[in-house]
Amino acid sequence: MNANIAKLKRLNELAELGGGAERIARQHAGGKLTARERIDLLLDPGSFAELDKLVTNRCADFGMDENKIPGDGVVTGYGKVDGRLVYVFAQDFTVFGGSLSGAYAEKICKVMDLAVKCGAPVIGLNDSGGARIQEGVVSLAGYADIFFRNTRASGVIPQISAIMGPCAGGAVYSPAITDFIFMVQETSYMFITGPDVVKTVTSQEVTKQELGGAHVHSEKSGVSHFESQTEEECLAQIRQLISFIPSNNTDDAPFVPTSDDRNRRDEALDTIVPENPSKPYDIKDVINRVVDDGYFFEVQEQFARNMVVGFARLGGFSVGIVANQPAHLAGCLDINASVKGARFVRFCDAFNIPIITLVDVPGFLPGVDQEYGGIIKHGAKLLYAFAEATVPKITLITRKAYGGAYDVMSSKHIGADINYAYPTAEIAVMGPDGAVNIIFRKEIDEAADPVAKKAELVAHYREKFANPFKAAELGYIDEVIQPSDTRPRLIQALEMLQNKREQLPPKKHGNIPL
Repeated sequence: MNANIAKLKRLNELAELGGGAERIARQHAGGKLTARERIDLLLDPGSFAELDKLVTNRCADFGMDENKIPGDGVVTGYGKVDGRLVYVFAQDFTVFGGSLSGAYAEKICKVMDLAVKCGAPVIGLNDSGGARIQEGVVSLAGYADIFFRNTRASGVIPQISAIMGPCAGGAVYSPAITDFIFMVQETSYMFITGPDVVKTVTSQEVTKQELGGAHVHSEKSGVSHFESQTEEECLAQIRQLISFIPSNNTDDAPFVPTSDDRNRRDEALDTIVPENPSKPYDIKDVINRVVDDGYFFEVQEQFARNMVVGFARLGGFSVGIVANQPAHLAGCLDINASVKGARFVRFCDAFNIPIITLVDVPGFLPGVDQEYGGIIKHGAKLLYAFAEATVPKITLITRKAYGGAYDVMSSKHIGADINYAYPTAEIAVMGPDGAVNIIFRKEIDEAADPVAKKAELVAHYREKFANPFKAAELGYIDEVIQPSDTRPRLIQALEMLQNKREQLPPKKHGNIPL
C-alpha cells in the first residue's frame, strides 16, 4: 500500500510538472501562463476536479514509447464558475508542444460527453502545435471525434473557446464550431495555413500576427468575439460571459437581483436621438442608460461596428441586445453586420435568452462589392434568424426603419412579440427625399420653383409616412413611447413574456441560407 501511495504521489507530481521546469520557464518567458495556471484563474478557488490525470500516449513509434508524460499534454476536468458547474480542458504547450494524440483527444471527448449528459458549459483553453505527427492518422481521427461532438453539442450546451497560443490547420475548426471565441493580443493566433505556406503559394510575406492574430480576427474576419490584452483579462471575460448565459438549452439564464429601480425613467433619453434625421448618434448611449446598472457586455465590439450585439440585464433578467449603430455607416445593414447579428440571435434563441432589438436602419448598404459578396444571401441570414427565433422578442424603433431592412430587424411581421417606437421613428419604404424624387418627379420638374415644390412634397411625405403613427394605426407598432420611459416599458414587456411558449412546425431542421 505504501509503495502504491508513493507511486501515486510521484505520478501526480510528474503530471503537474507537465513538460518540466525548463519548458514552463520558456512558457512564462513568452508571456503565457501554463495550462494549470489558466484553470486556476478561470474556476472558483479549490473547485477543480481533474480527470484522466495519469493518461499517457499509446504510440510505439519514433521513440514515443519511451517518452510518456502523465496527462499527455492536456489537462481536463470540471469545476465551478460563480458556483455553477462547468467542464474544462486546457492544452499544455509544455508537453510535446501541446500536440494532439489519440489519448489526448479521448480525454477531451470524455469531458465533452459529460458536459452534454450533465447539461453544463464546456470551455476549451487552446494552446497547441496541432496534430501529433508521430501518431499520423490517429491524431487526425482524434480531431474529427472532437469536431463531431462540437457539432452534436451545438445548441445543447454553451461551448466556449479561448485561444491562448497557436491554433493552426485543422485544429481551428473545433473553436470555429463553438459559440464564442476569445483571443489574446500578441500571444495567440489562428489560421488554416501558416506564413511559410502562404509565402510558397502566393509569394506574400506575412507574420503570424498579421495573418491570424487576435486583432485581425476581432476586426477583419470576425472569427474572434473577444480580444484581450492579457490572459488574465481573457479568463475574467469568460467568467463574465458565463454569468449571462444558462448552463444548457433547457435552463434559463441566471437571474441577478439589482438595486437599479425597474421603474427608473431617464430624461436624457428624450434628447439622445437628434431631431435631424441625418445626424449620427451612438446607440450604446441608449443601451447604457436603459440596462441594469448601465452595464452592457458587448460581443464582437470591433467587427461590423454598424451592428451592436451583446448581453445585459433588465430588471435582473439576462437579455441579448441587437442594435443598429447610426454612428458607423449610418447603421446600414451590410454583409458583416448581417452575419454578426444572425449568429448572435441564433445563440440567444438556442439558449432561451430574450432578444431586445433597437432599430435605426436606413437600409442595406449599396455597392458592387456588397452585391458581388452576396448581400442578398447574407442579409437573408439575419431575416431567417429573427423569424426562426421563438424566445421573447421585443423591438424598439428609435429612428429610421426603411425598406426591407425594417422587415428584417425583428419587425412585427416576422414574429416580434412587442414592438415599440419613439416619436422620432420614421417607418417607410425609403426616406422622404428619395421617395419624393420617385413619386413626384414630373411635378417637381414642371414646377415654377422646383426646389420649393420638392421641399413642400418632402414635408408632406414626412408628415404622412415618416412617423410612427401610421404604423401604430395599422397595429404594426404596439405603442409609441416616450424615450425616457424605455427602461420600465422593456422590463414590463419582458415580465409579460416570461412564460411565452411557441413551437416551430415539426421538421428535422431548417435550411438557413449559408
